[in-house]
Amino acid sequence: MTNESENSAPESSDKELSDAVNEALAEVEVDEVAVLTSDLQRVQAEYANYRKRVDRDRITANEITTAIVLSEFLPVIDDISRAGEHGELTGGFKAVADQLLAITTKLGITQFAEVNVAFDPNIHEALIHATSPDVTETLVTQVLQPGYKFKERVIRPARVAVTDPEN
Repeated sequence: MTNESENSAPESSDKELSDAVNEALAEVEVDEVAVLTSDLQRVQAEYANYRKRVDRDRITANEITTAIVLSEFLPVIDDISRAGEHGELTGGFKAVADQLLAITTKLGITQFAEVNVAFDPNIHEALIHATSPDVTETLVTQVLQPGYKFKERVIRPARVAVTDPEN
């Protein structure tokens, strides 16, 4: 009997050792799957961020290009405006001028030229400067040339005369 008990003891320790090895291998396999899953999720997130950045950059580049092209039309728009002020827009030229103004408006160009508003160096360019006791802050008192925006981006500041308060 002693022989049998001695033989069964090594068998049980071998079985315990085998079970421990199997458990360790199972944990390693689970960890590999978790690591690979984590890597895949990270790569997918990086790619999604890359796509968003590229789309945003593409839109910005398109807007900048459109603003550059539209800024080249500003002298023509100014000439049309001056011709209209002098009554020279008649006949076929008036139709062409109206179409050009409609197209630039449709593309998103907007004119700004307000008087008696606070001077903002981001959208105004002061060409004439005066002082007056009647004002409390620097005001735009005359618009010499209107400014233009394309979707919130100033493509040409308004050229203005400003009046400062006397001190």
